[in-house]
Amino acid sequence: MEKTVGPNQWKWYQFDKNDHEQIGPIIERINCGSTGWLEQLQEHKTNFLRIKTLENGKKVVTGSLIYQQNFEEELDYNIFHFYVSTDLLMTVDLRLSSFKHIDTEDLHRLIDRTENPVDGFLTFLAELMNEMLYEIDQFEAALKTLIWSVRKRNETSLLEKIYTRRHELLVWKNLLIPIKELKMGIEEINLNEVSTGDIFQTTCRRIDRAVELLNEYEHELDSIINLEEVISSHRGNEIMKTLTVITTIFTPVMAFGALWGMNFKHMPELEWKFGYVMSVILIAVSTILLYGFLKFNGWTGDLLRGKKKGSFFK
Repeated sequence: MEKTVGPNQWKWYQFDKNDHEQIGPIIERINCGSTGWLEQLQEHKTNFLRIKTLENGKKVVTGSLIYQQNFEEELDYNIFHFYVSTDLLMTVDLRLSSFKHIDTEDLHRLIDRTENPVDGFLTFLAELMNEMLYEIDQFEAALKTLIWSVRKRNETSLLEKIYTRRHELLVWKNLLIPIKELKMGIEEINLNEVSTGDIFQTTCRRIDRAVELLNEYEHELDSIINLEEVISSHRGNEIMKTLTVITTIFTPVMAFGALWGMNFKHMPELEWKFGYVMSVILIAVSTILLYGFLKFNGWTGDLLRGKKKGSFFK
């Protein structure tokens, strides 16, 4: 579909990938027969960027951009292809209806007010960043819940939730890196000089804001992971210490029980009138003395103390 846009009546072509026969002639006519981008559409199913100057001196930015990604399914994503020059904007497989927070009509009105294809493309990128920032806000809310879960519900399944958020963060960064590269590519060939300036600066600031937010969230997640590892390590140490102390305290019981459980024929204790009472007293006294020895040397730690309400180490 061809659309005349803006006060300067520049061209915006929107196609599906199957419209191969319509795309070719347009590129050949406008750009001196350069059809390399058209061939690349058939090969690339992921992000890529190409920047070049044509024989007629025209500067061109072409590529493909994944703009939506399912966090659970690797192959469930939306990708579009773009061709941007000073007098032409062409997008292929761009489904604006898939956006949750972008009003298609409002976006078209914003693009209609731009003076050239570069500003039109930058306006779309700015709105795409707005869409991503909305989604990142939801990620922030989930991260806040996770932060407080470390204190309120510090349980084994929490580690799985932490790494789920960590994976989501990696996916977000994977989506933003190609957009940041695209911004750098536009600057590289000074295509932004065609822009009115404000639109390019707005787009750059939104990209930088999203990148900065994700970097900060990455630091937060790393801190949560470190905290959870410390808590898990402390729990493991407490469990091992508890088992060791319990085993040590009950050593007299096991030792004397093993001794008097023998079936030798000549065991003088079997004939003692108060043998049972003496054995119980001996076991009790040895256990108490052993516990006192551990307590005196500080080897029981805080095993017998109750955990405070809201403690991390439950």
